[in-house]
Amino acid sequence: MSSTTSTRTRILQVAAQLVGDSPDGDISTRAVCEAAQVGAPALYRHFGDKEGLLSAVVDHGFEQYLATKREREASADPVEDLRRGWDSHVEFAVRNPNLYRLMNSPAMRTPPAAALESHRILTRDLERAAAQGRIRVAPELAAQMVMSATVGVALMLVARPATFDDPGLSRRVRDAVHASILTPDPDPDAGEEAEVPSAAARLSALLRQAQGSGLSTAEAALMKEWLDRVANAGPEG
Repeated sequence: MSSTTSTRTRILQVAAQLVGDSPDGDISTRAVCEAAQVGAPALYRHFGDKEGLLSAVVDHGFEQYLATKREREASADPVEDLRRGWDSHVEFAVRNPNLYRLMNSPAMRTPPAAALESHRILTRDLERAAAQGRIRVAPELAAQMVMSATVGVALMLVARPATFDDPGLSRRVRDAVHASILTPDPDPDAGEEAEVPSAAARLSALLRQAQGSGLSTAEAALMKEWLDRVANAGPEG
């Protein structure tokens, strides 16, 4: 390991430890420099500024969680994968409250790479569900709905544990959100009105996966826009 890599790693590890030990999750660059035994120029050379350091701390801490998601082989049931993904997200937040609050802080001008990757993994599972005709809306909208609810529940459990003390809260919210975006197994007796949005979402997902659909890039983009609009409009749209 080069001295440059060693210095950056040491600063990052020290900062992560200070964030975890801090009463409110906040740290000062001065405290980091003192604990890492480096000068301020070294910290700013590697991370740019305090926000850059904190963003790197989030990515460093979230890496282990994301590694398990990257290595997980997709099951044949994307809906079950979505349930497990929600549960593991909330469990990580509860185990790492300061890190999680930092990850979702409005003070972070640029979303950490870890947050963006987590969203991409969720969207991928939803696209698989859509290809099976299992969701009512387009995968992108479904991902926004699920992620908003997951983060909201996790932040409340982390920030206000005395108020949000129901051990089944996360599961209840998860099931309610999933019920709003997921369909049951295809029912041949279901009415046409209920089938149209999920069918549009499925066709949109399949079009994304298709290699050589016979459409030009512009035509495929327009078709996906139309299908997503139908899917997101719902039965009453």
